[in-house]
Amino acid sequence: MASIRKLARLLTIAAVLVRFRLDRLHPASAPTSTPVRILLRLIRLFPAPADSPEVSLRLALESLGPIFIKFGQLLSTRQDILSPALARELTRLQDQVPPFSSGQARAVIEANLGKPIEDVFLRFGAEPLASASVAQVHTAVLATTADHPEQGEQEVVIKIIRPGIEATIRVDLAIMYVIASLVERYFRDGRRLHVVEVVQDYERTILNELNLQLEAANTATLRENWIGSHKLYVPEVYWDYCTTDMMVMERIYGVRATDIDVLDAHRVNLRKLAHLGVEIFFTQVFEHNFFHADMHPGNVFIDITDPEDPTYIALDSAIIGSLTEQDQRYLAENLLAFFHQDYARVASLHVESGWVPADTDVRAFEAVIRSVCAPIFQKPIKDISFGKVLVSLFNTARQFNMEVQPQLVLLQKTLLNIEGMGRQIYPDLDLWETAAPYMERWMAGRVGVLSVLRRLRERGPHWMARLPELPDLAMNALTEIDTLGDQARRQSDLLAEIKSRLDQQARQTRFARLGGIALIAALGAALLPLSGYASPPHALVGSSILGSLGIYWLYLQA
Repeated sequence: MASIRKLARLLTIAAVLVRFRLDRLHPASAPTSTPVRILLRLIRLFPAPADSPEVSLRLALESLGPIFIKFGQLLSTRQDILSPALARELTRLQDQVPPFSSGQARAVIEANLGKPIEDVFLRFGAEPLASASVAQVHTAVLATTADHPEQGEQEVVIKIIRPGIEATIRVDLAIMYVIASLVERYFRDGRRLHVVEVVQDYERTILNELNLQLEAANTATLRENWIGSHKLYVPEVYWDYCTTDMMVMERIYGVRATDIDVLDAHRVNLRKLAHLGVEIFFTQVFEHNFFHADMHPGNVFIDITDPEDPTYIALDSAIIGSLTEQDQRYLAENLLAFFHQDYARVASLHVESGWVPADTDVRAFEAVIRSVCAPIFQKPIKDISFGKVLVSLFNTARQFNMEVQPQLVLLQKTLLNIEGMGRQIYPDLDLWETAAPYMERWMAGRVGVLSVLRRLRERGPHWMARLPELPDLAMNALTEIDTLGDQARRQSDLLAEIKSRLDQQARQTRFARLGGIALIAALGAALLPLSGYASPPHALVGSSILGSLGIYWLYLQA
């Protein structure tokens, strides 16, 4: 049955490919393999729609349904591999999915609660508040409980995984892998575009979204990081009612970050709001090392209770990113070096961090970075896109075999979202004005005396706790060193013995080959008189000499 579903889905995708003539995304002049050339010729027998190839791809993904729409949304963030026109068109994808029935929603909730809805909620909104490809959201009022009498009645939202969506996702993922493998195998640019890698990234993202307990844990951690800050508000999670398929959290009220007319009407300080968004992003990345990686406008609301001091509200924490301490430091140094147009430092940092191979020609790398980025800095500083600089950095590094790590791609995507939203709120946003001083302060706290004091404060108690173990650890280390020395000597002796045996076998093989050749030559010499090429005495002498050599060499190999 599953195989039939996959085949039917594959035929549907093929029909969509032909209907929208997606072959136009592959330039006719581009070199490609014979099977692909034949396939493209067949597809080109069908009429092409009036829309551009980029618009056709967006329409094709929308016609294939929510899973492909979400894939296109993820792909739109990969400006390191897409053309600007295609990336722009994919950002227009709308994840509008018809809701499933309130009866189905009630059944899922009661199955996860193990009791009727009325035993937990005073009211339940049958009409969904929002409906997306993976989940649906309903409003409710949580009754006062014996465990939490102080809470009283609470307005909440219930997020529910769409019934049967996992099976659909896995079928579409399997087909995506087939398509990606074919693209990498038969299209010359397929391997450069890392299509299979993009599908793997999408698989991790979409499967994480199916686990609402993971999202609940991310939401709780994000809330803890920002509680009391008056900068970012994260709704409270009600853990007693959270499962893999269901999540209950506080209902919030706010204005969508993109409702500029509403923000203007309430005289919200838009400049402060835009810069606050930048500050929140860099605090998440460099201080908390736990950043919300899906901060598109649909997931960001504004509390405008105090228009002069607005607060952000973050929803949907299914996708979270983090960096290693080394990546944090090198990323900050890279961006500061870019800000100061120190391209030699940018190139050397990439090698030091291991982002590009150690044998990279640093001078050549620097020259390419300069050629790409120098034109950017000819613009006024407020017109320079910080996110686009990061994209340019990754694009340039790819030419030198840089393998972009998933967490860096998430960071790039998040920065592009934050900057795009910030400039929509306040078009004159100068991201550098906030970012550069922030990173300089952060770097100052990571070097010199301040860094040492910070490390002592953070790690001191742990080091003190382990201090009594130091003598035992030292003795164990010395014992292991002695053991390693003995093992190294034994391995060295063994390798020498193996080498000696291999040399001996090589000599034996060589002598056996020479002996065989000499005996064959002796036989040939003995037969020469029959052909008239030599007299019997000469042939006998030659044959005897060659035969003796052959026997001697065969003796040596024995």
